[in-house]
Amino acid sequence: MASAPDFDVVIIGAGISGINTAYRIQSNFPSCKYCILEARDAIGGTWHLFKYPGIRSDSDLFTFGFQWYPWNRNNPIATGESILEYLAEASSKYGIDKNIRFRHKLQHASWSTEYQEWTLSVARGNKATSISSRFVVFGTGYYDYGTPLQTHIPGLDSFAGQVVHPQFWPDKLDYAGKKVVVIGSGATAVTLLPKLAEKARLATMLQRSPTYIVALPNRSASSLVDYILPRAVALRLKRLRWIITSRLFFLFCRSFPSAARWLFRRGTLRLLPTTMSFDPHFNPKYDPWAQRLCVCPDGDFYKALHTGHADVVTGTIKSVTSAGIQLNSGGFLDADIIVTATGLKVQLGGGATLDVDGEPGAPADKFMWRGAMLQDVPNAFFVMGYTNASWTLGADATATLVVRLFRTLEQNGSTSMVPRVQNPEAMQPTSLLDLNSTYVKAAAGAMPKAATKGVFAPRDNYLADDFRAKHGSLDGLEWVRRGCGNGKV
Repeated sequence: MASAPDFDVVIIGAGISGINTAYRIQSNFPSCKYCILEARDAIGGTWHLFKYPGIRSDSDLFTFGFQWYPWNRNNPIATGESILEYLAEASSKYGIDKNIRFRHKLQHASWSTEYQEWTLSVARGNKATSISSRFVVFGTGYYDYGTPLQTHIPGLDSFAGQVVHPQFWPDKLDYAGKKVVVIGSGATAVTLLPKLAEKARLATMLQRSPTYIVALPNRSASSLVDYILPRAVALRLKRLRWIITSRLFFLFCRSFPSAARWLFRRGTLRLLPTTMSFDPHFNPKYDPWAQRLCVCPDGDFYKALHTGHADVVTGTIKSVTSAGIQLNSGGFLDADIIVTATGLKVQLGGGATLDVDGEPGAPADKFMWRGAMLQDVPNAFFVMGYTNASWTLGADATATLVVRLFRTLEQNGSTSMVPRVQNPEAMQPTSLLDLNSTYVKAAAGAMPKAATKGVFAPRDNYLADDFRAKHGSLDGLEWVRRGCGNGKV
């Protein structure tokens, strides 16, 4: 008889997704033997990797924080440092940190139907090791930590100054008194501009096309429930309120784009300096929420524009010279430093490869069941957040589904579960990520597919997805009992 695997569950990644999944598993299955493999030397994932000035959340912490460990401060938008402290507190309080194995990077995962377990090939520094497990949970997000999105910028190699990508920000980059050009208009660029403007002679955001930039008060006002209810209950209600209001605002933008455009225009005009025009710098070509909104706490982005040390230029690059950027419009931007905030590269599973009984898996050819399991891949879960709400909400909906599937498997005596597509010719494929952002379009050949309806449809609504995770149909799953497994999680 084959020996038992090393672990019941192995979680890949000690960021928000991994820590949340660990809590859900250990609180529902106290005897479950699990570990978290973290490639880096600290928890935090994205928040430990990115070090650029001013890094902060682009979602409110009342929903970005864990349901089981509520964000207990008044500011909805938090700095990267604060988020790391919060994650450390949460993982320490519930003993999750004791189950993390740092500097363990998953290279390959191989499933054996005969033994009903995964064999994980792991790089531990310069050494290779192997770990076996019944289940694998990929809490790695969908970004490539090693390689940013490659964008061709003509003549960039001829620039005499320093070129920086936010994903690899130098520890001691001195930008005081210098001219800095940030190429891009996404959340990273919007975050960087006001921070750079504090010290730089001039920080310029060069954008090919504008985005919606929303000013959000960064202090949550106290309400009646804060005074009459226990703190824990008040925090839960506050979280629910943010979930509902954010969802309603998203639906409003999608249903009434013209009205939403008018609201954004009105809000932006109130905050802009009189010397800066709304068109073309703040009038996006797309409707609100066709791409993710950018949030600036307390309007810091707009306040920076009033200082004279920040600027926004809309145009396309003809060529980079040794001294700056020549635009197709004929304009020229002097630069000492160029920051290429041009996006992140999408990657599934942290770059690890996998096979099922020796057959390599190609995620782009597969459908995602309930946004969490890859077609034809047993006992593996991929934790995905939302593009239109806080990442953690989607991660928790997945963790809730994982718990339910573990219980179902235990009850019916199975050893594995496999998503199957019965009639692939009848499936109408659609994008798993409902955005038209550049990085999403570039990922079309790397990400799994979704269907337009049914259990393979994409997720975008936490309240509905949480309900489905607890009570929804489990159609499309094949339950298997084989080998020496006893069906207990």
